Amino acid sequence: MLLSKSCEYAIRAAVYVAYKSSRNEKAGIIEISEAIDSPMHFTGKILQTLSRKKVLSSVKGPNGGFYIQDPASVYLIDIIRAIDGNELFSACAMGLKYCSDIKPCPMHEQIKPVRTQLLVEFSKKSILEMVDAFGENKYYLK
Repeated sequence: MLLSKSCEYAIRAAVYVAYKSSRNEKAGIIEISEAIDSPMHFTGKILQTLSRKKVLSSVKGPNGGFYIQDPASVYLIDIIRAIDGNELFSACAMGLKYCSDIKPCPMHEQIKPVRTQLLVEFSKKSILEMVDAFGENKYYLK
């Protein structure tokens, strides 16, 4: 796929955390990893990264866990950039170190509009939209 496995799990985790947050609940690592069918330690590292990058928040303690304050303000692009960076939208499709409009690779003109469209679509899709559809059983996380 286009996204790393870490990023795929991060998106699933964010949707689940936002779903729990919409019900005024926090979710722990074990619960999240089970809900998205991801290894617990891997999920923990992903959640730490998302928390450090301010995509989601966490509280320690017996009533602690992960939550998203405002799922309407978190977009897929935020998660992708937090986990995979911006390379999906900027790196050369052929892996060349220097590829640009001025000095393009053989695939540059074909890939540029696709990358631009992906950036637009990922920038439009909020976690809240995904939570609403998940709550209606239109989406599945595992």
